[in-house]
Amino acid sequence: MTTRQIFALERMRQQRVWLEKNHPLRQLFWECTLRCNLACRHCGSDCRKEAATPDMPLGDFLRVLDDVATMTRPETVLVNTVGGEPLVRPDIVECGREISRRGFPWGFVTNGVLLTEPMLREIIDAGLRTVAVSLDGLEPEHNWLRGDSFGGAIEAIGLLTRTRNLAWDVITCVNQRNLATLPQLKQHLIDIGVRKWRIFTIFPQGRARLNGELFLTPAQYRSVMEFIKSTRAEGQIRLSYSCEGYLGDYEGVARDHIYRCDAGLMTASVLANGDISGCMSIRSRWAQGNIYRDRFSDVWQHRFEPMRHRRWMRKDACAKCEAWDWCVGGPFHLRGDNGEMLHCNYRTLTEAD
Repeated sequence: MTTRQIFALERMRQQRVWLEKNHPLRQLFWECTLRCNLACRHCGSDCRKEAATPDMPLGDFLRVLDDVATMTRPETVLVNTVGGEPLVRPDIVECGREISRRGFPWGFVTNGVLLTEPMLREIIDAGLRTVAVSLDGLEPEHNWLRGDSFGGAIEAIGLLTRTRNLAWDVITCVNQRNLATLPQLKQHLIDIGVRKWRIFTIFPQGRARLNGELFLTPAQYRSVMEFIKSTRAEGQIRLSYSCEGYLGDYEGVARDHIYRCDAGLMTASVLANGDISGCMSIRSRWAQGNIYRDRFSDVWQHRFEPMRHRRWMRKDACAKCEAWDWCVGGPFHLRGDNGEMLHCNYRTLTEAD
């Protein structure tokens, strides 16, 4: 690790101390539906075409936003509408319009299948700022993971390449099926005009627990880091790794920022049933309140202690880890219901040495 990397890690550690105390909300996820037009093998929330939990009424979430506006400026908080598939909501345009009317920037993550040109125009008119489209490989690999949806995702990406004044990117979940074809996928994305690309790895939650092909070996995981590193050096497409965890020697190399888990520090979520949690990837039982019995602002200001102050995590594999000061127990979504570690990215990388 270079002196520059160590300096950046130390600076991030100091910033975290400040965030533990001040925790300014900067990103709010709204799980606006658990319904989805697909049934992906790796879905962490087990979304289905007919979900057991009904869609949250828009008015219920707007009351949350009105409350958020009492504690911070709306323009500083990005609202991400997620699911499920947000576009299955018949009122998604109204949702975006009302979020924007209250001064909040908003965006969403989509599988792209329902993103038609008229729909895109409507949601942009409703104030849309950001979009992320999932594309999990070339056609055979993508369709294995997500069903027959490759064409729809590609069409959605084509629409976005022709759209100005909108921030968007493509996200890819790497697994054993699509790992070998990442170079071809990269070239395909470049050829169709994609400029920003994010790579995720899959964690053992929801349906993903049931399929071993979704998870990478230590050697494969390191090969992903090397692929990201070389792609970033080429400069043809802006590729970065997700916030899946501390990366050791790849910090500041595999993504634009130094690792920090922002759950409870700057990021919160409102789930479809009203639960208030740290981020959408946290599927274990770590809700800090519920909008139907608590004020969101009160929960944000006075709870979230397990996510903000993590000394309690320094046990088991973390007890004597040399990376503790920079990793602080890893991302919260890789902790189970009792705080047990489900996966450690840093340990995976060291096992590949």
